[in-house]
Amino acid sequence: MAPSPFLGEVLGTMMLILLGNGVVAAVLLNKSKAQGGGWIVITAGWAFAVMSGVFVAQATGSPNADLNPAVTVAKIVNGGTTLNDGLVRIAGEFVGAFLGAVLVFLAYFRHWGETSDQGLKLACHCTAPAIRSTPWNLVTEIIGTFTLLFVIFSIFGRLGTPPVGGVGPYLVASLVWGIGLSLGGPTGYAINPARDLGPRIAHAVLPIAGKGGSDWGYSWIPVVGPLIGGALAAVLQVAVTGM
Repeated sequence: MAPSPFLGEVLGTMMLILLGNGVVAAVLLNKSKAQGGGWIVITAGWAFAVMSGVFVAQATGSPNADLNPAVTVAKIVNGGTTLNDGLVRIAGEFVGAFLGAVLVFLAYFRHWGETSDQGLKLACHCTAPAIRSTPWNLVTEIIGTFTLLFVIFSIFGRLGTPPVGGVGPYLVASLVWGIGLSLGGPTGYAINPARDLGPRIAHAVLPIAGKGGSDWGYSWIPVVGPLIGGALAAVLQVAVTGM
């Protein structure tokens, strides 16, 4: 089988969500052995999820391993990838995010019915603000994703050249861990439209015991905010470096 960026993004993003939303479910759902593990466990789990997703994407056809439409759009803006290639990658990212959420649902199947809090069940799929304020929630997601992309461009450059020694996935994982610790408190740091929207759709369609609504009124913020933040990072990177 020929390498396929679409397949690589599907499988890489699927692994990202399986391990990322998996750690949220582990900490939040009743009768989980990790219940109550806290924010440090969640942010660490997401860091390892990013690292694992990158390795899977690279091994299965997508060497750049975007795993995030905000990353892909930023690369389109700064000329790091073409529009057609970017759209293929974005499609794979959303499909993979949905599939990853389905796997989390199956892995914790017996725990949904044991958990009465509908908000916790939704949090195992997608983000929600600690204080609901549309403009400031949007600003938080813009800043978080700007940080993600600007540091990624600082590590890899516009064309995604891997750092010497193959340490790129570990550096990005550390970056995501840092963003979660420093900027994740207000909104749960979606910083990735696929990571939020794909599992939110899964929450809406899956037969999750005792689930509530999927909070569609908030759903546009973790999509639009990251896209704006990523594009701003790309523009600044080009303006500063001239390439």
